[in-house]
Formats: sequence, structure tokens, C-alpha cells
Amino acid sequence: MEDKNISVITDQTNDSNSSLAGSSMTKAGRLAMELSHEKKRLKQELEELQTEYDEIKPTTPTGTTDWYVKWISMLLAVAGIFLISASFILYGQIAYIVSCIGWIYVGMQWGDRAIMIGSSVSCTAIAMNLVNTLS
Repeated sequence: MEDKNISVITDQTNDSNSSLAGSSMTKAGRLAMELSHEKKRLKQELEELQTEYDEIKPTTPTGTTDWYVKWISMLLAVAGIFLISASFILYGQIAYIVSCIGWIYVGMQWGDRAIMIGSSVSCTAIAMNLVNTLS
């Protein structure tokens, strides 16, 4: 009993990349095989892109205590700089010192010595200037 809705075709393409060349199957079967190969290729490409993304995405944790301290410290540092520039020296220095203390905390949490040293040096310089201003 032969189904008249299915036609058998012979693929005689000279494409060396096609593994279906010379095969005899239904058109739907050939398309299914091609789709299967394309699905595997796209899945592999997606995995490669995901790996690349994982390598370059930020590793800073979000929503943790150090995350909040980091952003508050950043805002205080910017505010301190603007306050000093606007001749509110005392308030600017206090804001900047609190910012530096926050960054030292963040550096300790992350185990990042560069953040700790940089913040310590700038905090010490501002604190020395503050002491000279107050005396």
C-alpha cells in the first residue's frame, strides 16, 4: 500500500558539505535532518556565546551589604568633591573621609588590596588636611 502524499526524491547536489547528497528519502525527512543539524549548530554557538558572556560579565555581587556600602561610598566621594569645590571644605572633607572608610570596608570584603591602599592613602591625606584646618 503506497501513500500518494509522500514523494521520494533523490538529492543529487554536488555540495560537499551536505551529508545528504545522493540519499533517497522524503522531502520532509531531508528537511528534518537539515533542521536537526542546524539545531545542533545553533545550540553549540549559543553555548560558546554563553561562555564568552560568563567570562566578561561583572563579578561584583549585587544586593549584599558590601554592594550598598560601595554605592553609598561612591556617592559620598562625589558629594565630598563637589562640596570641597563649592567651598564647603569641612563638609566635603567629612563626606570624603566617610567615603574612604566605606571603600576600605569594601576592599576588605572583596580581598582587594588596591582598593584598601588607595582608599587609605586618600583618607589619610584628607584627614591630615582636616586636622590642619581645625587646629
